[in-house]
Parts: sequence; C-alpha cells; structure tokens
Amino acid sequence: MQTVFDRISFRPAVNLSNPTIANISFTLYAVLGVNEKTQILTTFLWLRLYWHHQFLVWDADDCGGVTRISLPVKELWVPDIIVYEFVDDDVSQQCPYVYVNHTGHIRWDRMLRLVSACNLEIFSFPFDVQNCSFTFGSYMHTIKDVRLNPALSFEEMSGNSKQYLEASGEWELVTINGEASVLKFGIDEWDIITFWVVIKRRPVLYVVNLLIPSSFLMLIDILSFYLPPHSVDRASFKMTLILGYTVFLLIMNDLLPSTANGTPLIGIYFSVCLALMVISLLETVIITNVLHSNSKKYREVPHWVRVFILKHIARMICYQWPEELVRPSASRGSTQDDKADRPNPTSPPWVLAPATPVHIPAQHTTSTIGEEPFTVLGPGVVSSVPELRQICQDLSDLRAHLTSMQKEGVLQEQWCHVGYVLDFLLFRIYLLLISCYAMVIICMWCIWINQ
Repeated sequence: MQTVFDRISFRPAVNLSNPTIANISFTLYAVLGVNEKTQILTTFLWLRLYWHHQFLVWDADDCGGVTRISLPVKELWVPDIIVYEFVDDDVSQQCPYVYVNHTGHIRWDRMLRLVSACNLEIFSFPFDVQNCSFTFGSYMHTIKDVRLNPALSFEEMSGNSKQYLEASGEWELVTINGEASVLKFGIDEWDIITFWVVIKRRPVLYVVNLLIPSSFLMLIDILSFYLPPHSVDRASFKMTLILGYTVFLLIMNDLLPSTANGTPLIGIYFSVCLALMVISLLETVIITNVLHSNSKKYREVPHWVRVFILKHIARMICYQWPEELVRPSASRGSTQDDKADRPNPTSPPWVLAPATPVHIPAQHTTSTIGEEPFTVLGPGVVSSVPELRQICQDLSDLRAHLTSMQKEGVLQEQWCHVGYVLDFLLFRIYLLLISCYAMVIICMWCIWINQ
C-alpha cells in the first residue's frame, strides 16, 4: 500500500499508452443565486467521480472478504477534472476520503459550490427560463491520458436533481441535458462533457408584488375618467396617482434585475404604464382648459369645432345628448345673436321697453301730481318727469344685462359639450391603447416562454 502511495505523482496505469477512464455525474442540490448584472450563476452540486486505479487491486477472499476500503484522497492520484465555466474559488467543504473497490475502481464523492459564468437572458423576467452550461474536462491530460464519460444517463441525473431542487427557493429545474465531445486546441484534444442545466423562475412572488399592484393602479387611473370633467379634483387625483406609482417603482426597484445586456420586458411595462398615466393627466389638463378657460372668456365656438366635434365626432362615438338639450347643429352658433336680440315672448312682465313719449288726447292744461306739475306741450304729448326717465333707463340696462347673461350661458353650455365630447373620445382612445398594450405584453411573454 505504501508503494502505491509513493507513486501518487504518476497516473495509475500499467501501460501508460492506455488512457485512464473517468466517469462523472452530479446532482444539482440548490441554486444559491443568480446575478444578472455580472452574469454569474451560483449553484451547489453533489459531484461523484469514478476512475480505475490499476495498482489497487486485491483478492477479496485472501483479505477476509473485504471488498471495499476508504483511503485518504490526498494519498492517491486524482484526475484533474475541472469546470471550464468556473469563475471563483471553491469554498465548499472537501471530502478527505475515497472508496476503493477490490477491483481497483475508486469512487470520490464531493460537494462543490460552483460559481460559473452564464449568459442570462432576463428579457422575459419574471417568466424567464435560463439555460446554463457546465463543461467538465481535464485541465492538463489529453485524450491520450484521460477519457471522460458520464456515469449516469442525463435523464437519471435530471430526475435525481429534481427531487432535491423541488422546494429550493424561487428556481425550478426543468431538465438537464448533456453531450460528450472533444475539445480541439492546436494539435491537442481533450475529452469534455457539457451539461445544459435549464432552470425556470417561479414568478408568483413578482406577480403578487409587482404586476398586480401596478395593474390595480392602472385600473384606478382608468376609473378616474368617470370623475366629473369640469371638476379640478380629477387633475389633482391623477397627479396623486402618478406620485404614488413613482414611489411604488422606487420601492420595488430592488426586485427588478439589472444588466448591461438589455432591459427586461417588465421594466418597459412599468415605464409605459407611467407614460400612460402622464398622457391621462395631459388629457385632463386639455379638457379642463376647454371647460374653464374658453368658457370663462365667452368666446364663440368656431364653426369647424361645431361641425367636426359636436356633429361628426359626437355621432362617431355615440355621444348621448341630454334629453332636455337640443342637439347643436352647424348653424346654431350663427343664429344665437339674432335670437338673443329678439324679444322673448315668455319674458316676465316686468321687463319693459325703454321710455317713449305717451300720447293722450289733445288738451292744453296744467295739472299737478303731488307737488310737481306736468304740462301738456302739444297735441297729445306729455313731458315725462325725471323719475320716470330714470326707471325706464334702469329697466333697459337690466334687460341688456339679462340678455348678455343668456348669451354667455349659451356659449358656456356649448364649450361644456365640446369638452364632454373630447373627454369621451380621449377616454375611448385611452382604453384602446391600454388594451392593445396589454395584449402585446402578454403575447410577447407567451412567445418568449414557448421559445
């Protein structure tokens, strides 16, 4: 035995022209971390390595039926099998012993904390599926010295790994595939085995903490269109909603992956949702300006606005006019001034016309009303006293004021209906944008998952 230990530096082969056959298998025990920014996958493996030591062979009958012993691994020659994607030191606990069979076959079980480079695709986060490769091969020995084969089939390794990884964090093992090949570099060739570990993220945490709250905020933004358009509370409500959504994004920023290779689709989703909220606020500002600014200035509604908005657009969006209101036509605004100047047959009896001379029968007399006399100046004409002239002037001013208020009310009513029609139209466009956007996002996620 000591003679074997003294030959630790030599490959255990009677004929050095014959390569040593090494078999390898592993069980994926846990996914410790996925760093999207540095493109690093950290896993924990149970690694099992087999090889044949031609100098450690004995007859079990001559040794009391002993068929297997354990020996210190540091006293034996071990194949220099490494993982080519390894990017950090192995800090896992090492197993100091190996099992040696009486036929010379050695089994070495060890734990491996594997920090490997992996091309992580986070576009479909949190519904992403990652495919990382583990390439096992000898660092120094070519195929003339060491040949490498899988100890188990890839389906068996995948099944064993699923049993342990089933309740391990947010990652779920999909499958483990593999292929044995030869790596050529110059004139030398190495035996390698490449394992492709396909893992899928469990998205429940991110759906509950990110997608559902964001969808609720968007739903509230849609329902805010049912607030009265002429109320300034709608604009303040939308600004508060945007502020709350911004705070939500800042709080949930740590849950989003970051990488220099691209932006995840969920980041684009949040950005577009915020942009839609801003567009919704701008729509409210426009409607508020139409309802308050123009109507308070009592400007005449332009002809093209009456034709295009109050007639064609209102008909296109099936705008429901109030029952007590006559639907405005293109010529309505042009006849408002004429209607305002005509006497209203339903006007109250106290709206009087300006004072005019009163004709009475022709008499030339002088009389008194109270203490002030009035004189008949000519045939049937009576001179009015100053009090009567003042009353007539006041009544005329009052009539003019009421006519002006009626005209302003008509103009304000027209601008209000312009704002209502625009609000109805922009709300429908906003709903269409959100629906198309949601369908595109869902289709992109589904296509990416299927691929």
